Amino acid sequence: METLGRHGFTLVELMIVVAIIAILASIAYPLYQESVRKTKRTDAQASMIDVASRLQRYKIVNFTFLKAGATAGSTVPITLSDLSIPDVISTSGQTLYDLGLSNVTAGTWTLTATPKANTTQSTDGSIVINHKGERCWTKGSSCIPSATSNWDG
Repeated sequence: METLGRHGFTLVELMIVVAIIAILASIAYPLYQESVRKTKRTDAQASMIDVASRLQRYKIVNFTFLKAGATAGSTVPITLSDLSIPDVISTSGQTLYDLGLSNVTAGTWTLTATPKANTTQSTDGSIVINHKGERCWTKGSSCIPSATSNWDG
């Protein structure tokens, strides 16, 4: 039986392997971070669809998005707190978006999730849905929902 005299790796071979791993990691890590950001945005969108559904149920019961005002015969727009809906969206235990209800009239509303500063979503752009089910999202900015816009960016 003949044995080979070499039983290990040279320093150059190890350095090449480390360099290859570093290159792969530098490519994979940003892709991973973007995937996590997208997943958190998708979770927020699902929460917004739930809120939109609750708003529509309110209108079915009350025939309007308004409620009685402080003075007799007056009306005011409903708020998220009227429906026991928090004004933030938390995903994975972290509060990532501020939730706002605006443009509320008897038959309309707009729901906007704005990313909180100093979070993974801070540069991700606002997510918007309205009473018609029109949605929009644009990375890094806000948008106005329309019949042709969507959450795909």
